[in-house]
Amino acid sequence: MAGELKVLNALDSAKTQWYHFTAIVIAGMGFFTDAYDLFSISLVTKLLGRIYYFNPASKTPGSLPPNVSAAVNGVAFCGTLAGQLFFGWLGDKMGRKKVYGMTLMLMVICCLASGLSFGSSAKGVMATLCFFRFWLGFGIGGDYPLSATIMSEYANKRTRGAFIAAVFAMQGFGNLTGGIVAIIGFGNLTGGIVAIIVSAAFKSRFDAPAYRDDRAGSTVPQADYAWRIVLMFGAIPALLTYYWRMKMPETARYTALVAKNAKQAAADMTQVLNVEIVEQQEKADEVARREQFGLFSRQFLRRHGRHLLGTTVCWFVLDIAFYSSNLFQKDIYTAVQWLPKADTMSALEEMFKISRAQTLVALCGTIPGYWFTVFFIDIIGRFVIQLGGFFFMTAFMLGLAVPYHHWTTPGNHIGFVVMYAFTFFFANFGPNSTTFIVPAEIFPARLRSTCHGISAAAGKAGAIVGSFGFLYAAQSTDASKTDAGYPPGIGVRNSLFFLAGCNVIGFFFTFLVPESKGKSLEELSGENEDDDDVPEAPSTADHRTAPAPPA
Repeated sequence: MAGELKVLNALDSAKTQWYHFTAIVIAGMGFFTDAYDLFSISLVTKLLGRIYYFNPASKTPGSLPPNVSAAVNGVAFCGTLAGQLFFGWLGDKMGRKKVYGMTLMLMVICCLASGLSFGSSAKGVMATLCFFRFWLGFGIGGDYPLSATIMSEYANKRTRGAFIAAVFAMQGFGNLTGGIVAIIGFGNLTGGIVAIIVSAAFKSRFDAPAYRDDRAGSTVPQADYAWRIVLMFGAIPALLTYYWRMKMPETARYTALVAKNAKQAAADMTQVLNVEIVEQQEKADEVARREQFGLFSRQFLRRHGRHLLGTTVCWFVLDIAFYSSNLFQKDIYTAVQWLPKADTMSALEEMFKISRAQTLVALCGTIPGYWFTVFFIDIIGRFVIQLGGFFFMTAFMLGLAVPYHHWTTPGNHIGFVVMYAFTFFFANFGPNSTTFIVPAEIFPARLRSTCHGISAAAGKAGAIVGSFGFLYAAQSTDASKTDAGYPPGIGVRNSLFFLAGCNVIGFFFTFLVPESKGKSLEELSGENEDDDDVPEAPSTADHRTAPAPPA
């Protein structure tokens, strides 16, 4: 049985050591780039509207038309969804390591190309930008299942949750670090700080009046370089880790359980763990002879069908709420009067203030949430964190929606921002982290990357609903107060009620997902059992992985 292979027992019981942290950094840098590239676009869309859709007769600055704004914000998610399904499947067919390098190089090339988007008209530039951002998203999509699967298969069972969460936490710094990214190296933070530095530098060098004072002069020609620099910066951390990704050996679980080469797995992990592991030939032969069920088999449906349903639905509804809130922070902050009206600022000043606002929320809510998950996930478990996260996200969104008119009155925007930051805190100390972690633990090795890709793709479908739908839904119910080109919507208040409803659905579907704290991957997936002996879900298995023999 898989659980009796010495190499897998050695991995499960290994002490935390240097190779664990190396794997976190190598996998995490990919996630740093993922988060930076997906969220940085929200920092520059206002600037794109001012540059390419300026109307000298309009009293308000130029803005992206509804269809263009939806495409620019959402096309990367379409690519990500396709990439998660394709590279997730390919990772189980070709191996994690081989596919890992493909995704990274695709991300680097398309990241640079996005900043070099060209065209003789606004339409041409936007079309080129959307083309490259789709393929950027395609590469990013592959990083989700592969990073999670590689980290779960390298980790020991005692701290596996914290290691996978640490990889995912790199996403939390991609919007913040910027100029100091090479030192700190994190994901949701970087976009904000890079945008702050770039916009501040351009603003200092090319100062411009407010739009209402000089419509044409408020956007200097050099502003066209600012958004390109912000988008292209994401290629740097990914490029820096390419060599180290190629140096990583294939995971032992893939080599032993999927490629059927337990001896090679033992040899690889002997070098990684610095412990002599000699696999018994008869055990290796037994693993190679075992008949294995596929994704569309009755055995998979019986063992893991409800688990896959739970992970996909939870990720889907979470990302509707999470990406709606994240991508359109700037619109919400304007609605509650935290940001000044657009016509009182120049183009670069507006970019600076949007970046500063989003960075502040990331610092106060997003980043602490990720690291609370890292520190507590192997103590209180995935189930409690996910359930609690959905509950508190619902509570805080209702706290924003019910007295919404109070928050929009002058002087109350600070309270709104604090409450808003708490929704991000409990998203990240909650389902935004656990929906990434759990699918990498509970499915068999031969289907692990595929099932994680399916779960993640469901999440990106939710992100597409959020990014395309929220643009229209959050518009005022009063047609005279909508943004140019948009029909009346349901308003920000009713949109918040809808997002709270999504969180309620996630709360109840969490009960379909098993707790994986402290269990080996083979125990969770049922790979240490005989196929005919298991009428119930793998989480109820009696056989546990034996401890590793002393070195």
